[in-house]
Amino acid sequence: MTNSINILSTKILLSHQKLALLNAGFSVIEVNFIKTENSDFDLKDINDNLIFTSQNAAQSVLLHPKSNELKSKNVFCVGMKTKALLEENGFTVEVYLDYAADLAEIITLIYANQSYTFFSGNLRKETLPKALKAAKVNFNEIQVYETTLTPQKVKTPVDGILFFSPSAIESYLKDNKIKNEICFCIGETTAEALDHITRNIIVADQPSVENVIEDVIQEYK
Repeated sequence: MTNSINILSTKILLSHQKLALLNAGFSVIEVNFIKTENSDFDLKDINDNLIFTSQNAAQSVLLHPKSNELKSKNVFCVGMKTKALLEENGFTVEVYLDYAADLAEIITLIYANQSYTFFSGNLRKETLPKALKAAKVNFNEIQVYETTLTPQKVKTPVDGILFFSPSAIESYLKDNKIKNEICFCIGETTAEALDHITRNIIVADQPSVENVIEDVIQEYK
């Protein structure tokens, strides 16, 4: 492979993630297209079970001085890394799935008679709350982090773009166009945000950054 393949990551990668691409001979450009900040929130009126659909929400709650009081409650969460983060910090994960839609389905089918507190971000999708409301599941929601779009123009032409969230796609498209680049997406929800924009999409089998990077290496081998 020649050195002419430029990969853009729409978030700054961890050093070992970036290294995997560099070692495979790619040029890598990294830009954070979104910024995440923890919100101020109170941990009151917390129901029997906790729902997390992102690592950002889990991190924000873990930083709260009263987070220890929640450890007696069961957790329903989206994503392997979110599960690992919560378990490392002494929480019990009852159910974890890769997508919010699947989690909503399990809750409404099997655990609908229990009560939930959903820790969310300001740009969260309607998928889960909508499904819980429709099934008349008792839940409340606490916003624990805020995502801001940080769009900017990328001047270097790139061959592939790594996307890790629908909001990063929205941010990228404010100042850039997608033409023939291959878009590597962390999951189906992210890929859906590219629906009418491109067909050059590769979705990771497992929603993790490492899997996205493996796809890039496979694609250009």
